[in-house]
Amino acid sequence: MTDEITGVEFYWRPGCGFCMMLDRGLSNSGVPMNKHNIWDDTAHAEVVRGWANGDETVPTVVIGDIGLVNPSADEVIGVLVTKAPHLVPEGWEPPQPGRIAGAARRLLGG
Repeated sequence: MTDEITGVEFYWRPGCGFCMMLDRGLSNSGVPMNKHNIWDDTAHAEVVRGWANGDETVPTVVIGDIGLVNPSADEVIGVLVTKAPHLVPEGWEPPQPGRIAGAARRLLGG
C-alpha cells in the first residue's frame, strides 16, 4: 500500500469567490484536486475547522500533513514541490520575491 498523494484535498463552499478563484487557478495549472463541499458533509467542515482555528474559512487545501487556509495557487504548488513533486505542473516557476514586492509598493502608492 502506498501513501502517495494523488491530488490536493480542496475544501470549499458554494458562493465563495475565493474558492472559485483558487479552483480556477489550480485547474488551469493542471493540479489534480479532490473537492469537498463543507456544506454537504459535516466531516469536511470539521477538517476545515481543524486547520482554521475553529472557523470554517474556505478555501482550505490539505496536502498530506500540511493545511493551507485561503492560499494562492502558487502557495499550493509551492507546497507540492516538497510534498508531492509529481503533481507540480510542468514548467511552473515560483514567483520572484522582487516582483511581488514591487507590485505591492505600486498598489500601496510607495
